[in-house]
Amino acid sequence: MKRLLFILFIFIACTSMFAQKLEPVKLNVPDKTRGSVVMKAFADRHSERNFSEKKLSLQDLSDLLWAACGINRPEKGLTTAPSAMNRQDIDVYVIMEEGAYLYDPKAHELKPVATGDFRPLIAGGQDFAKKAPVSLLIVSELSRLGNATSEGTRLTGAMDGGIVSQNISLFCAGCGLATVPRGSMNKDGLTKALNLSSTQMLVLNHPVGYPATTGK
Repeated sequence: MKRLLFILFIFIACTSMFAQKLEPVKLNVPDKTRGSVVMKAFADRHSERNFSEKKLSLQDLSDLLWAACGINRPEKGLTTAPSAMNRQDIDVYVIMEEGAYLYDPKAHELKPVATGDFRPLIAGGQDFAKKAPVSLLIVSELSRLGNATSEGTRLTGAMDGGIVSQNISLFCAGCGLATVPRGSMNKDGLTKALNLSSTQMLVLNHPVGYPATTGK
């Protein structure tokens, strides 16, 4: 009887472990016809801190990430966001309730990084950020730019991160999503949770969701 119970316990533990395992997420083809015109997106751009807790649709998430730093010229591997010397130093981590992913622009796919809800680490003490179903973490891999410890390299990484941040803000303004660019976060906690290296600089984050007032 004890042996049977032990086998049953192992089976349940293994089942639970595999149930919690993150899988890659293949994103939808981006819809490049959606949203308002550029000037209207500029007019509508604003910081929004009230989010519906409804999860983003796969299409909205797919289009959001492509707009942030997706490949827009496949023949050359160039992206929607320019970067210094085309080093493409910016990585976008996608933080959701079930876990953290890394956006792969070439495959247009989310690669699993870690299981768990790390939105409180993104929030950094600001509770409104925990309610957004998705948070995008903008990280510069400084080693792609040169000397990772130099002030010039860090400034360049911050500049490249700012461009991606503006892409996110304009997409959200043009497509009816709520977001706010933020520098506050638990950097030490995120570095540990995402197993980031010493050459990866956390630049900004964007909680993203549907506006709470729309009822979407």
